[in-house]
Amino acid sequence: MKSYQSLLKGYEQEMIQTLRELVSIRSVVEETGKALEEEAPFGEGVQKAFDYMMGRCREMGFETLRTGDYGGHAQIGKGEECMGILVHLDTVPEGEGWTKEPFGGQIEDGKMYGRGTADDKGPAVAALYAMKALKESGVPFYKKVRLIFGLDEEVEEWKGIGRYLEAAGKPDFGFTPDADFPVVHGEKGIMVFALVKKFEKAREKGGLSLVSLKGGEAYNMVPNRCTAVISGGDHEKLRRMAEEFGEKTGYEFFCKGRGKSLEFTAQGLSAHGAKPQFGVNAISIMMMFLSQLSFDQDEVNDFLRFYQEKIGFDIHGGRIDCDFSDDISGEMIWNTGMIEGDKESVRLVVNLRCPISTGQEAVYQAMAPHLDPFGIGVVKIAYKAPIHVDRNSRLVTTLMDVYRKYTGDEKAEPLVIGGGSYARAIDNAVAFGMSFPGEPATEHQKDEWIRLDLWMKAAQMYGEAIYRLCCVKE
Repeated sequence: MKSYQSLLKGYEQEMIQTLRELVSIRSVVEETGKALEEEAPFGEGVQKAFDYMMGRCREMGFETLRTGDYGGHAQIGKGEECMGILVHLDTVPEGEGWTKEPFGGQIEDGKMYGRGTADDKGPAVAALYAMKALKESGVPFYKKVRLIFGLDEEVEEWKGIGRYLEAAGKPDFGFTPDADFPVVHGEKGIMVFALVKKFEKAREKGGLSLVSLKGGEAYNMVPNRCTAVISGGDHEKLRRMAEEFGEKTGYEFFCKGRGKSLEFTAQGLSAHGAKPQFGVNAISIMMMFLSQLSFDQDEVNDFLRFYQEKIGFDIHGGRIDCDFSDDISGEMIWNTGMIEGDKESVRLVVNLRCPISTGQEAVYQAMAPHLDPFGIGVVKIAYKAPIHVDRNSRLVTTLMDVYRKYTGDEKAEPLVIGGGSYARAIDNAVAFGMSFPGEPATEHQKDEWIRLDLWMKAAQMYGEAIYRLCCVKE
């Protein structure tokens, strides 16, 4: 009988084909309005990805369970305790600016490109084949292992994984391959809220008027595009201002006619909302330009001034007194993710990653003195409390040992991150990979990719982690 390590190496081409087929499915959660009991509650794309992976699990001989169309798992092993490996099959929207086919699974220079390759379809396939290798090797199991497929991780409510866990029961412990190596033993709190303001009618006619303002595709992405349509004013002067703004700032900024109006476009660089330092916020670019203009509605000018003074390009919330921090988890992370406005109102959606010691009410109280003078209201959308697992626990120390064995990195220490993973969905869970230290972060970005050699190494590490945690008696 071959070892699980050698079996896994032999699966590489099959793994690549499975991942390409999974990446070819555009599995972005859709607002269907369906109840979870109905078919395809998260949309046809997510449903197709779920059906595909459950089918692959059955073909491999796993025991499977579907809890309707809102989650399921593949299981191996026996025993009273159960370890969960939580992955998700939904992705953020592909966005614009790709140079590769977003759903093609193109392989070039040892990398596979496509939405979901890094987050989280690549890790899901790696964990699946690690389990297959262990099953085929015949090693004994003293605990059950479930590869749990979530379908709505990239949206704020997590209705699907919640209903799955109610129906199937929570594992006793586990990990998710949906963050960074070596081990993420803590995750910051996540807040999502909207800043809203209504506009009064114009003080006079014939001036500049904001017809529409729109940017961003998801709250947890740095927006790479923002557009504004403006009517009135001297069009030639506005075109020159747009051109000079782009030249002066170095940002990509464009202007074109749209009927009797002008359309302005700011091009940024998308990144994960937990890592805005790797992106360029197109909304902030647009607000910087618009703040130079004088609109015929005072409230529009007030809102633009508020944005420039209190938000701007600050990614730690310092201008609005939200730059909380602690020794365990570091600084606050502020991402302005989406904006939508017109002549009547504006709605700005913000996503924060809060230090473990900072509660949401402290944030709202800190912002209030800055919002009230501008007549800006807050709509609370979602909150996920932080998690923290003792770095000296068996789970964390075992995964750290696995990481060190396969990388030779003896200096790395357990991490606390701003990202939000399914580790929050159960007790005693952490994130374990799949991003390696020093490698570019490609999740939520255009031309998302994974290095296939590191992907295979991660699969070996997942096999070793499962073996040590579930196949070796304590």
